[in-house]
Amino acid sequence: MRSTDHQIQLIRRLAVRVAGKPRRVRVFGARIDDTALGGALDLMLELPEPVENPALMAAQRAAAVSRAMRGRKVDALLCAPNLERLPIHEIAFKEGQLL
Repeated sequence: MRSTDHQIQLIRRLAVRVAGKPRRVRVFGARIDDTALGGALDLMLELPEPVENPALMAAQRAAAVSRAMRGRKVDALLCAPNLERLPIHEIAFKEGQLL
């Protein structure tokens, strides 16, 4: 995975700040391929409870991580009981790495 220990700890802390409690976070997509170049940082935040405003939470998470990582493009995905599970969720579960 093309992330430093410092970046991983930062992403975990920001997940707590946005979601309120320690949560499971997965990195998936191009950033888990050590041989690839570039690519957005794709993150999935797993939440055990329903989310009232998922678009806002995902945007806040992506913005917080992007700012902390000096403008790196970040795509944030949420997985919660009240949200539809899409094919991208299955990819994140299958190929993603837990932080």
